[in-house]
Amino acid sequence: AEEGHGEHQLGGVALVMKSGKTTLGLKSTLKSLRQGKAELVIIANNCPPLRKSEIEYYAMLAKTGVHHYTGNNIDLGTACGKYFHVSVLSITDPGDSDIIRSMPTES
Repeated sequence: AEEGHGEHQLGGVALVMKSGKTTLGLKSTLKSLRQGKAELVIIANNCPPLRKSEIEYYAMLAKTGVHHYTGNNIDLGTACGKYFHVSVLSITDPGDSDIIRSMPTES
């Protein structure tokens, strides 16, 4: 069941990349959180702990959901359709995707 869920995640992220708006990377994610534009933050499982806690802290202040992605930054980059590693991304506009409703977030 876990692997099927991972595939669902990939599809959701890919749909957002096509139809919605995302920001990739730490700086732009923190910026979108500070501006209150982020709807959901996705963090790869091999994101450094200090960076992860910084993102989670900003997300808590912004009352934004954080999703811990099951794959590493290479998988997340692939899910975004990019040829580089992505350890954190924020979704500012989900577009046609229901990813924000379907993601189990930890509040």
